[in-house]
Amino acid sequence: MEKIIELKNLTKNFDDQQVLKGINLDIHQNEFLTLLGPSGCGKTTTLRIIAGFEEASSGEVLFDGMDISKIPAYKREINTVFQKYALFPHMNVFDNVAFGLNIKKMDKAVIKTKVERMLAMVGLANYGSKDVTLLSGGQQQRVAIARALVNEPKVLLLDEPLGALDARLRKEMQIELKKIQKEVGITFVFVTHDQEEALSMSDTVVVMNEGTIQQIGTPIDIYNEPENRFVAGFIGESNIIEGVMIKDFLVAFDDFEFVCVDKGFPENEPVDVVIRPEDIDIVQPDKASLKGIVKSVTFKGVHYEIIVTTKYRDYRIDTTDYFAVGLEVGLTFTPEDIHAVIYDILRHRIILSFEAQAEGVTSDDIIGRLLNLVPLP
Repeated sequence: MEKIIELKNLTKNFDDQQVLKGINLDIHQNEFLTLLGPSGCGKTTTLRIIAGFEEASSGEVLFDGMDISKIPAYKREINTVFQKYALFPHMNVFDNVAFGLNIKKMDKAVIKTKVERMLAMVGLANYGSKDVTLLSGGQQQRVAIARALVNEPKVLLLDEPLGALDARLRKEMQIELKKIQKEVGITFVFVTHDQEEALSMSDTVVVMNEGTIQQIGTPIDIYNEPENRFVAGFIGESNIIEGVMIKDFLVAFDDFEFVCVDKGFPENEPVDVVIRPEDIDIVQPDKASLKGIVKSVTFKGVHYEIIVTTKYRDYRIDTTDYFAVGLEVGLTFTPEDIHAVIYDILRHRIILSFEAQAEGVTSDDIIGRLLNLVPLP
């Protein structure tokens, strides 16, 4: 896919606080990309800079290869949908959607055709004459999306648009948004702090924290192969254990060595071991190296959340099977269920130059070289 937006070494300072610390990101045509992270991580600031509502302190914003950093928001081929929808209460549905087209003084017949087609696409055919203040939250959001799309932007930015909806409507609109994006065939850049939204809707997920990008990948890659402790903890629930990478395909933690699928680490390298709760099986104690006592059992509707206390820590297990509190059990997992990630404290202190990035050098390459220079005690 061709790049439509490129962010190059983007920084943003508010007074003496730096909220973006060198953001480098490529966004492609027809892609559904989500900026995901906790409050204050810089995702909304990044979106506002793309939209033209904020100006970066340094760096470039390229659109189709052209720097648009100094181009005002209204001249960019980008539209934005906000969490509050920003609908005009004195206008009906049709006039809200047609607002931008009327500003452009387009022919009335063309406006009517475009608006009716867009309302049909978002599931609001025959709603044109209705009062927007009497619509449900989900319907108001559809109006806001129709109004943004009717201008035929190349990119649609969505700033936590599902935040004001209840749980059932949120799930419905997740499906609808992905469907609409495929139908119109343009790029969507979506901002959320909700991991489920990001994983269920996106082609690409960008995980952010404290003004930096932690990981970029498909939802499956982000969930199954987190690159550091933050991503592992933020995307779903995880058991995160301090361990040592003995050698390729062998990791040690909690007094035992386990076969894994990770490689490329220096021998005896300290790592964080990530095991998802759904990847742990509870078995008879004599069939496992790790043993513990069931500490608590919580019914979650479709599964039980079970906490098992072992010699060194509590493990969380998600399972459809019930195990009584106080029962001694064993814990097993396959090599594919073990994910080793290097300590964040090392990776987050490395800032790659443009030259290094162009040559394909990664932070892990640098860490490996540095560690190999240090003699083991």
